[in-house]
Amino acid sequence: MKRVKNSLGLLCVAPLFMVVNTAAQVLSLKEAEATALQNYNTIKAKSNYAAASMAAVQQAKRDALPNLVVAAQQDYGTINGQNGPLYGFGGFGVASSGAALPQQNWHAAFGALYLANINWDFFAFGRAKEKIKAATAIAQQDETDLQQERFQHQVKVAAAYLNLLAAQRITRSMQHNLERADTLQLVVTTKAKNGLIAGVDSSLADAEVSAARIALLRAMDAEQDRASELAVLMGVEKPAVLVLDTLFVSKIPVGVLDTTAVKDDHPELEYYKSRIRVSDEQAKYFGKFSYPTFSVFSVFQSRGSGFQPGYTTDQSAYTHDYWEGIKPVRSNYLVGVGVSWNLTTPLRIQQQVTAQKFISAGLKNELDLVNQRLNEQQRLAASKMKNAVAAYAEAPVQVKAASDAYLQKSVLYRNGLTTIVDVTQSLYALTRAETDRDIAYNNVWQALLLKAAAAGDFNLFMTELP
Repeated sequence: MKRVKNSLGLLCVAPLFMVVNTAAQVLSLKEAEATALQNYNTIKAKSNYAAASMAAVQQAKRDALPNLVVAAQQDYGTINGQNGPLYGFGGFGVASSGAALPQQNWHAAFGALYLANINWDFFAFGRAKEKIKAATAIAQQDETDLQQERFQHQVKVAAAYLNLLAAQRITRSMQHNLERADTLQLVVTTKAKNGLIAGVDSSLADAEVSAARIALLRAMDAEQDRASELAVLMGVEKPAVLVLDTLFVSKIPVGVLDTTAVKDDHPELEYYKSRIRVSDEQAKYFGKFSYPTFSVFSVFQSRGSGFQPGYTTDQSAYTHDYWEGIKPVRSNYLVGVGVSWNLTTPLRIQQQVTAQKFISAGLKNELDLVNQRLNEQQRLAASKMKNAVAAYAEAPVQVKAASDAYLQKSVLYRNGLTTIVDVTQSLYALTRAETDRDIAYNNVWQALLLKAAAAGDFNLFMTELP
């Protein structure tokens, strides 16, 4: 009965998801990467930012177009004029024009104004071009930021995938450990009931089973944490079961000891380079404000009025007729070229350009730091790969030795030739060896991922997959 109870206890802590695993669809790393790139909201956000920057480039190009204004107005009012100075403070002056008569009158008629105006800053020492270049540099920065985010996210998803797989293998090892502890408990209990060993051995076996259950629960808890992390990176709700590809615990990649270098177009380096380009272009753009602006302008207008030409001498020479008032009867045009230059602007712009150049220098320092970090990370990846391959070579030896020792101690214990302490120690050694074996495979892939991340070439990792 105790054997049955122990088996039921095992079913309570771990079993059901193993049954589901056999029927659930395997999630490959390539599928996880594709899902993550499609669903992750940070990537979606940066994609929208890049699109917004491209729209800003088009806006900068269109800002260089001439200003073309067409206007029409129709009014009804008086035209009393007055000799004297006038300042339309705040824009509230009325543009009424008419004869300066000796007294006020309230004669009113309709009037109209129609005009077309064009104004174009046709030469400003390249200011419009520099504005477009600055906007283009910002768009390129946002695009490289998007590519950097995609690259880093691919690395994060692969790392989370491998971490979850390692957690699942540890859970599997803890299940095997519980099964062996349960079997040992049955042997000890049977021998104790028959008076062949001391009862304390039964207590030690019970403690070992409890410890194995606790270790399994901890492993399952860690596995759930890793599964949640991967689900978040994929932008999906965590399914009840995530069945992963066992390729990563059955083989190691080819050419693991091949040397690689940090690529010049590493996504992270490209992002920092784009920030420097943006700062340099902005400094050039700001500098263009120190120069004058040459403009060409043209105006054509027509006016209509209900007041007749003889109104100055005959105040009855006006009409209330609407159509007569809005009909254009006088036209004028004007064409000209102008230049404007605020002579104090260079004094202000000089400091703004200087500040921007300091920002460019600071961004260059950040680029150098990132480059230094990536080179060091590449050396670290090479060292980790070497150690991981060495551990992978030792893992089978450790498993075989620990398995043989456990089998030997178990047989000796059944025949009363050793103590339960020796058996439990060999059990610990076998569990550790099996865990180290599974992790050894995973560590080789993790080292390859680190190498790919440092080099800036995720294909170094992905090309090893089937």
